[in-house]
Amino acid sequence: MTTPPTPGLVWYASYGANMSADRFACYVAGGVPPGGKRANPGCRDRTPPRERRALWLAGGVHFAFTSRMWGGGLALYDPALPGATPACAYLVTAEQFTDIAAQEMYKAPGADHDLAEVLRTGRIVLGAGRYETLLHRGDLDGHPILTFTSHAPSTEVQATSPSARYLGTIGSGLRATHGWSAQRTGAYLASRPGTSGTWTGEEVAALLAGS
Repeated sequence: MTTPPTPGLVWYASYGANMSADRFACYVAGGVPPGGKRANPGCRDRTPPRERRALWLAGGVHFAFTSRMWGGGLALYDPALPGATPACAYLVTAEQFTDIAAQEMYKAPGADHDLAEVLRTGRIVLGAGRYETLLHRGDLDGHPILTFTSHAPSTEVQATSPSARYLGTIGSGLRATHGWSAQRTGAYLASRPGTSGTWTGEEVAALLAGS
């Protein structure tokens, strides 16, 4: 079987807080995101993404564990969940993608991962951390779509309600990317495992007033 070469450019598909351009910029250029608690060192290559696109990923988002940055549950992607997930794709270099992934794993950027395996198999597990599983979710304009999530499916973890700051950041990014109203965004986020039963659509929409 032929092993795919490591690509020069990839689409990093964000389904959580990184849909917010201001939050994502801190992973590329470094800094503390609005409302966050921790500084990101940034990528070795601080060139902004070449392009940004709205897209959908088959599967669903759920909230689990606890975020060190925001408090409350973390957004995680499970391809086995029903439905489709609205996401934001950034066209970045393979090196930038590995640096972004490292920062999500609370590791220092600088170590390059050979992405050939995830392109060949669709999934590789780098560790037991919350975002240490890389996924290949198809291709767009000739470049692979990559994202990361937990190795554990939603059925094996306890749902955890996210914080208001985190939901607000996700919601503002979702609105900017997909052009949704505050009401539609609130209804979507309030329907996810971890928010369902703890947040209403109206409460989430209120977080997004003016965004």
